[in-house]
Amino acid sequence: MTGQVDSTRIPEPIRKRLRLPLIVAPMFGVSGPALVEAACDAGAIGAFPTINARSARELDAWLDRLGAHGARSEGKAAPWCANVVMRDPRAAEHLECLRRTPPEIAIASVGSPRAMITALRDKGTLVFADVATLHHASKAVADGADGLVLLSSGAGGNTGWLNPFAFVRAVRAFWDGPIALAGGVIDGVALRAMETLGCDFGYSGTRFIAASESLAGDGYRAMLKSSTMDDIMLTRAFTGLDTNMLKPSIEAAGLDPATLPFHVSETEARLAVLSRLEELPDGDLLQLPVGLVFGPNGESIEGTGVVPDVEVSLSVRKQSPDLDPVLECGISLLGSMDSR
Repeated sequence: MTGQVDSTRIPEPIRKRLRLPLIVAPMFGVSGPALVEAACDAGAIGAFPTINARSARELDAWLDRLGAHGARSEGKAAPWCANVVMRDPRAAEHLECLRRTPPEIAIASVGSPRAMITALRDKGTLVFADVATLHHASKAVADGADGLVLLSSGAGGNTGWLNPFAFVRAVRAFWDGPIALAGGVIDGVALRAMETLGCDFGYSGTRFIAASESLAGDGYRAMLKSSTMDDIMLTRAFTGLDTNMLKPSIEAAGLDPATLPFHVSETEARLAVLSRLEELPDGDLLQLPVGLVFGPNGESIEGTGVVPDVEVSLSVRKQSPDLDPVLECGISLLGSMDSR
């Protein structure tokens, strides 16, 4: 593979393995090892969010697989990248996994990159921070980030609201390191415009959801293919953060996009926000939400819940010890979420 990326802000060992100045963005419930490997083989940086792995053991397996894939390419494949949601209860555990199998690039989301820098800087990992405001961009630089991902208006999922042209130029006034731009990067023309603007990478995800290597279900792929940009809406109803969502996915949850409340109920959120399914011993499935859900003060409640109004000392486990293997398995799965 001949490198075709010119930016000198990108280290030479990475730049020479890129065919495009592109990061295939980490997408909740979509990006897994197969999609990352395919992106890297094509000469783009493949990224995935660590919360897509169901456990630390599975995350270790994913990292081992990606490390082996890179080794087999004999330095020809582009680097792979791990994205850690810093407010997620599992962030510290995931950083320990990354220390065991360090990526060349890692991205800190929804929080300061300091813990990631502490964990991975001595492993040689370049740490990027995704930011949506000038304030957070300057804080990330002060914290020691090696690069910035600018979430501008149009970025998918949790998004930004600043115009990308103004945002990039304002950040370039105080930062001369690598910048990746997220928001509306849909083709090569957008990549060229991104470079002219002063960025080093485009950050693109939506185009890759329908790829055969993604984790997306057939229903979501079909919904995506039949939708246009007119079907995207911005809401805080599901995660507490500004989020771009497809109106058909909201309608599929039995909600009217035109009359969404400021916050939807937990049941409705589970229908519209990504979740994972765990199989119980009797073959039934337990649905566990994996979307980013925050309380009114900005604290993450995904996997931990909220403080109840009334505390009951007698637990379900004490009422029926060792009587129901299905119940015990369900309790164990929920307990594993608490421990993260």
